[in-house]
Amino acid sequence: MAILSIPDQHQVIHDPKAIGEFLSAHGVFFDQWSCDVVFKDTASQEEILAAYARDLKPFMDEGGYLTADVISINSLTENYPAIRAKFLAEHTHSEDEIRFFVDGQGFFWFNLDGAPVFNVLCQKGDLISVPAGTKHWFDAGVDSPFVKAIRIFIDQTGWIPAYTESGIEKKYQ
Repeated sequence: MAILSIPDQHQVIHDPKAIGEFLSAHGVFFDQWSCDVVFKDTASQEEILAAYARDLKPFMDEGGYLTADVISINSLTENYPAIRAKFLAEHTHSEDEIRFFVDGQGFFWFNLDGAPVFNVLCQKGDLISVPAGTKHWFDAGVDSPFVKAIRIFIDQTGWIPAYTESGIEKKYQ
């Protein structure tokens, strides 16, 4: 279950409906899907995608998304500090960044014009779509990172980050 935080206002929202309404008001799509499949650490990308095909296919067809893959980050991920640093820098993408968390958790941080900086802790069952051009960054955590998420794309090249170099993310680390 997601948790939305607005650090500078000392505000935390736990209610999924209120989180969805807040995000929608800021142009970010949020949903929660049933997530009852438990995977072994050795589960393949194909197994994970097949387990959620009944939800993925209509979502992808409706949005014109053409491909999906699985990202898995854990404490054994090679070169994790460098990978984390890449995600931590504020950036945008030329297409929507969509993640469905099948296990684990991670923070999506947002720096939107006219809004205070906020984050959403996405957890198992949460689906989030960060619109193209939205300033954001992601943090799987310093210690014991654990994220297993389905990534959905129109074209994977659209996911290449364009870093803003604003440095604002440093204030929230």
